[in-house]
Amino acid sequence: MNISQKSRNYNSRIFTSFFLMTFLAAAFALFSVTPKAFGEQSVQFLPPNSFSDLAEKASPSVVNIRTEKIMKDGGRVYRHFFKGPDSGPFKDFFDKNFRQPNQETKKQQSLGSGFIIDKSGYIVTNNHVIADSDSIFVILQNDEEFEAKIIGRDPKTDIALIKIEPKIDLPVLKLGNSDQLKIGQWVVAIGNPFGLEHTVTAGIVSAKGRVIGSGPYDNFIQTDASINPGNSGGPLLNINGEVIGINTAIIQRAQGIGFAIPASMASRIIEQLKEDGSVSRGWLGVSVQNITKELAEYYGLSKSHGVLITDSFKDNPAYIAGIRANDILTEVNGKSLETGRDLINIIANAKPGSKVDIKGLREGKEITFKVTIVKRNDSQFVSSVNGLNTLGMKLNDLTVDYARKLGFNSSNGAVVREIASDSAAFKKGLRKGDVILEVNHIKIGSVENFNQVINQIEKGNRISMVIYKPNVGLRVIHLNK
Repeated sequence: MNISQKSRNYNSRIFTSFFLMTFLAAAFALFSVTPKAFGEQSVQFLPPNSFSDLAEKASPSVVNIRTEKIMKDGGRVYRHFFKGPDSGPFKDFFDKNFRQPNQETKKQQSLGSGFIIDKSGYIVTNNHVIADSDSIFVILQNDEEFEAKIIGRDPKTDIALIKIEPKIDLPVLKLGNSDQLKIGQWVVAIGNPFGLEHTVTAGIVSAKGRVIGSGPYDNFIQTDASINPGNSGGPLLNINGEVIGINTAIIQRAQGIGFAIPASMASRIIEQLKEDGSVSRGWLGVSVQNITKELAEYYGLSKSHGVLITDSFKDNPAYIAGIRANDILTEVNGKSLETGRDLINIIANAKPGSKVDIKGLREGKEITFKVTIVKRNDSQFVSSVNGLNTLGMKLNDLTVDYARKLGFNSSNGAVVREIASDSAAFKKGLRKGDVILEVNHIKIGSVENFNQVINQIEKGNRISMVIYKPNVGLRVIHLNK
């Protein structure tokens, strides 16, 4: 090999090495870029060098919330052992020797977190942080303390809005768009765990749309950023410092799992609380079931998505618009429906009086509906997801074959097909295969009849059921709605 060939090979190796290093540097820069550089849809693949700038900017907007509840007369134990007579010759003796001011009342205190969303003093927190409290105190990062008033609460999503009256404008946090959040993105939680001052923890988004059984509108962001007691009500931030969730729950038995209310859902609720002090939700008037693999095959669907209508309540919005049992709903206002919970959340967030466009299938043919949403009245309707009603049961009409098997002369009744183990009915002894024959002395002919009877019973009132247990006989159970 001559000198010129060696020179060319050497130069070629240098060029290849330079090209490779340039490519790696570009790739590193590309994957390290923040989501802001590519728009909200992008993902940051590498952790930032430090969360300190984010924490420094966000922390002044995060507050500590202290609540007090007054327990009268020191509670039942004090009254039983120490409270003397209210009149008579011994009253002065007891007042002088036993009754002290601090025994008359006892303050029960609790701690939580919150964050400022408006410079005039509006603060978001969890409902469970301030519920049943007599006094609410907000402590800012500079230790300045204010007494707060409740603007509105929504127990169903565990969101509350309170307000203080500051003398100066307060630093605020911006609510971001959690709908664009990606699994694997970095997030930061700030709060006051155990009553300590501002504490910052970091992690990633582990999952979205989590259902943990806390209510009908479960739609949590799951994260491995530590969310400890006292963090409740604090913000979950993306790396741009926007609030993408409200820290609200932890699973005591698990390590490194926390949950947050999505900001996109919370923003609509906060807006209503600010304007009206309460939340109005939309109502469609249907009972639904998720599309299983078997149902998809039966109805000739390409994949298991959509929502099967098991019942459309007469004179309700869906029924008036033409939606009937066995219809399959696939879209609402252009949003694809994967499960019944998707439908419930979309309709719940729709403003009463507004119109929604719904697409679906009936006997394989595409159908469309324009439905006028009405205000949901929780005490009036029995809702269901996957056929599981608010009493925690999934029911079928009593068939002639099953009635004969039980030795019945009639097929009137509703059969328990599934029952939640944590439901009041289960705890009272109701089980799969049991037949509900009467509710509050009204004979039950079908599942529809059962729903009609239950709908007329106000929340909190007593329900008495006559049931038939196979191989046991008739039983009566009592529970509250």
